[in-house]
Amino acid sequence: MERKEQKKITIAIDGPAASGKSTTARLVAQKLGYLHVDTGAMYRALTLKAIEKNLNLSDKERIVALARTSSIRLEGGNPTTRVFLDNIDVTDKIRTPQVNQAVSTISGYQGVREMMVREQQRISTDGGVVLEGRDIGTIVIPSAELKIFMIANVQERVRRRKKDLALCGIEADGNELVKEIEARDKKDSTREISPLRKAEDAVELDTSDLTIDEQVDFIVARAKKKIDQKETIA
Repeated sequence: MERKEQKKITIAIDGPAASGKSTTARLVAQKLGYLHVDTGAMYRALTLKAIEKNLNLSDKERIVALARTSSIRLEGGNPTTRVFLDNIDVTDKIRTPQVNQAVSTISGYQGVREMMVREQQRISTDGGVVLEGRDIGTIVIPSAELKIFMIANVQERVRRRKKDLALCGIEADGNELVKEIEARDKKDSTREISPLRKAEDAVELDTSDLTIDEQVDFIVARAKKKIDQKETIA
């Protein structure tokens, strides 16, 4: 007897910087056999290009024009999704403090977001994707069957950020990271275009005291319930 293909859903994972979204989303995608889409990496890649070209990051028109002429793509990788900017792997370069400090400005431009969101929606058309960012459940895919809003206390987020930077060979000062994360939170949550906020139907997940495995299991369990519900309705 031919096995019935399992229904696929779209999972939206949102949350502030260093709340654990990227690692958790990637592992959830692996467990479900889904595509992991790190939307923040797309904005980071464009930010990196603007910095390398020494552009004025406040020049919205030039930044939007840059986005129109840039090729940004994500490829599944082990252990992490690889990010390509104009066919060059920039996965590690987009995680530097300089990019961290500037990405909120770039991602706040409406013209940039419109282009990125169109691509993210195209990728998600047939389901089977785990998208993570700051406006996935509210703006990009408000129809996502499962929405998770991840949070963590600042101390834990600083610890994670320091660890990520260390892997890139960068030694960061903890006090400076606190200031950077708090500034990023304020900028992301108060910006006029697609601010960071929890969707009304999102499940909040505080990861401060959870292991990666616990975070992943929490989301996968809920995803499987949604998948079962979809198959029952179908």
